[in-house]
Amino acid sequence: MSDQVPSAFQAALARGLISRRTAMAGVAGLAGIAGLAACGSAGKTPTPGATTKARVKAATDTSDTDKLVNWSNWPAYMDVNEKTKSHPTLDAFTKKTGIKVNYTEDYNDNEEFYAKVRPLLEAGSDTGRDMWVSTDWMVARLIRQDYVQKFDLANIPNHSNVDDSLLNVSFDKGRLYSLPWQSGFTGIAWNPKSTGGKKIETIDQLLTDPILKGKVTLLSEMHDTVGLVLLALGKDPASFTAADFDAAIAEIQKAKDAGQIKGFTGNDYTKPLASGDTAACIAWAGDVVQLKADNPSLGYALPAQGFMLWSDNFVIPNLAKHKKNAEMVINYYYDPAVMAEVVDYVNYISPVKGTKEVLLKIDPPVASNPLIIPSQDVLSRSHVFRGLTAAEETDYNRKFQTIVTG
Repeated sequence: MSDQVPSAFQAALARGLISRRTAMAGVAGLAGIAGLAACGSAGKTPTPGATTKARVKAATDTSDTDKLVNWSNWPAYMDVNEKTKSHPTLDAFTKKTGIKVNYTEDYNDNEEFYAKVRPLLEAGSDTGRDMWVSTDWMVARLIRQDYVQKFDLANIPNHSNVDDSLLNVSFDKGRLYSLPWQSGFTGIAWNPKSTGGKKIETIDQLLTDPILKGKVTLLSEMHDTVGLVLLALGKDPASFTAADFDAAIAEIQKAKDAGQIKGFTGNDYTKPLASGDTAACIAWAGDVVQLKADNPSLGYALPAQGFMLWSDNFVIPNLAKHKKNAEMVINYYYDPAVMAEVVDYVNYISPVKGTKEVLLKIDPPVASNPLIIPSQDVLSRSHVFRGLTAAEETDYNRKFQTIVTG
């Protein structure tokens, strides 16, 4: 796949649905070290043998008496009835089970949300939420800090429908603490009027091609930028070493010192890319499809060497009062017919096997879009950034931020 991005995304993009991911990662990357220092998010791991309140994981589950579940999620990440502004799949779940879902779109950024719930989790207090949706690297942190509970998979029999490619993740072996909600890709975008018509389909081109000098931006989200550079060096972002990371950082620093890179961005790369002030950049697929609605000549590639796959994942925090009900919600969304309704609206990658077959019946253009229902060949070239230890998270963010802000 190179510069041909299917058009099925465009209806949802016109509704502004793709801004969720970009708002998340732009802030998370720039806030790296400051957020870690301010929030203690480098990882306060309890001393072995210590009796901390954070170790108290399970509350008395009142699911059987309280037909309720409290779910925090990102904005514009659920199917919506445009007339009533309700969520059809949630309404159907309540009708089916009698369980009311208090669905709140108050998860605007990983670090921001973490700053709200961490003091409660650290104190061993109820967060007031039974479930929420966090990005891979934040899930790794929550697991490391012992702030989330293991699932009772007996309550989630549909977890067998989760796509195999999303089950083998380094930050949660066996998917005991997290399960995917939606996913997306990170690749390379370019404006042909600023590249002399040349396609920019590799990280090597991005970092060294003279025609791009001073007109390249990388993402301030470490996991995406470093992940793509690791792949270009022949390293797997799911299993890299400290030396591999340093080698990737050195490549980025070399390109910056050579004047190749004009800056690091969140989703604010979009306007300069569209105007041609930025010739090429690391970009999220959804942003570029949105831009292509107005400027079809823009190019987008998922590099042949590999590209990044990120997921946002269900987790259940410690002391959730309605854990069983939360697991019932997760199970419900792993029904392919239900997930197809969500994907048809939000247009992200479905984590559920069988979604394509349903979409072929209800919305064939979406079903044929490889950025929404990717083929196994496309998925086989995608990679997930591995979970980091507390020490690694601090060290790697410091090194990356030195380049970003230096």
